[in-house]
Amino acid sequence: MIVRRFAIAAALLFAVIAAPAFAQFVPLHGIVIPLYPNGAPGSEARRGEAEIAQDYWVRNVHNPSLTWFAPDPHHANGAAIIVIPGGAHRELVWTSEALNFARTLNRMGIAVFALKYRLAREPGSTYTIEGTAAGDARRAVRLVRSHAADYGIDPHRIGVMGFSAGGELVTLIADNPDPGLGHPGDAVDRASGRPDFQILVFPGPLGLPARAAAGAPPAFLAAGSRDECCGTPTLQLYEQLRGAGVPAELHMFAQAGHAFNLDESNLLSIIHWPDRLADWLADGGWLDSHSNHESRP
Repeated sequence: MIVRRFAIAAALLFAVIAAPAFAQFVPLHGIVIPLYPNGAPGSEARRGEAEIAQDYWVRNVHNPSLTWFAPDPHHANGAAIIVIPGGAHRELVWTSEALNFARTLNRMGIAVFALKYRLAREPGSTYTIEGTAAGDARRAVRLVRSHAADYGIDPHRIGVMGFSAGGELVTLIADNPDPGLGHPGDAVDRASGRPDFQILVFPGPLGLPARAAAGAPPAFLAAGSRDECCGTPTLQLYEQLRGAGVPAELHMFAQAGHAFNLDESNLLSIIHWPDRLADWLADGGWLDSHSNHESRP
């Protein structure tokens, strides 16, 4: 019932926004969907605390959520991407690694769900990366998949896209075994938590070497050759996936360092790198509304 109300709200949002041209359509705001309607397991003592947002970042997340940005319905193709921002597990780089990419992906006809996950390295945190944060990411995939019809998306074309620390979470849920729930599940948790495709942008080293590379989802990887922290992990993951027979595409940008994000460089290769992603998505059939992709185990 809650999700249906979100769908109605989204329809009303589209009705009041003038969008005569595809390239001009930009959602004014997203619709927030809690990952755990009854509260996140393990956050009972801090559920009443508000998030802290300043400048480009968000902290103090104890009620993890997805923010849904639906594309122009005239151009929606049924694909969905869960965007996971980075921030060293101390904060979420919300503006440049979530909101800005939501608009870009929406223009490709993709439904976007930006994830706010719990932070394991924030001062005073009792959360873990492999358990809590990766658990939030898996829950996000399960939630979107289990309500795919409500969101107007294909349950077999749900990808995850992570930046830096968010890329580590992508690796943990896409290329490593699911450790199972550490708490009683609900109906959402019966859906698969593994994405259908993965996009890793300057991902960090956690989760490497991947323990379930064989059979991992198709992957797009991008990083800067001058990225001291995350260039090498990107290369290592690519080689492991390629060696396991996973369709993988790698882009290493010669003059780029870490966190080049979107439109944050005067390098032409960086300005246009989302075009390479769009090409990869199209080549893989992920943007095809008649896709025959099957669900993953």
